[in-house]
Amino acid sequence: MAIVRWTRPTPVWPSFLDDELFNSWPQLSSEDKGLNIYETDDSVVVEASLPGIPEDNVEVTVEGNVLTISGSFEEHEEDTKKKKVVYKSSRQSSFSYSTSLPRMVDSTKATAEVKDGVVTVTVPLTEEEKPKKITVTKRK
Repeated sequence: MAIVRWTRPTPVWPSFLDDELFNSWPQLSSEDKGLNIYETDDSVVVEASLPGIPEDNVEVTVEGNVLTISGSFEEHEEDTKKKKVVYKSSRQSSFSYSTSLPRMVDSTKATAEVKDGVVTVTVPLTEEEKPKKITVTKRK
């Protein structure tokens, strides 16, 4: 009788371990998480991608020169009495972005708004940090 090497068959239905492994590798994850920071003439603007997170669950704080955007999401159970559930994966996540802002800002005038799954935080620069135009004169 010959010895045959046994290989594990590919599962038809995803298992808990497969989901955990898939979500632990960021390059394999389908969720687009991103943070963009740019400057205008009078403010620093930070955009954070938060797809599927309601604005009520998002918290934005500026402490000194550090901006923190955090929140959480928990998918609620649906009524399964009318359905025959074959596979159900509930989604629960939390996130926190923290970054030092590139300039000194006036945190008392910061604003934040959410549109299409992106929160945009605008923080004005302090008067000392705003660009100043210097007049060039001809030397005598």
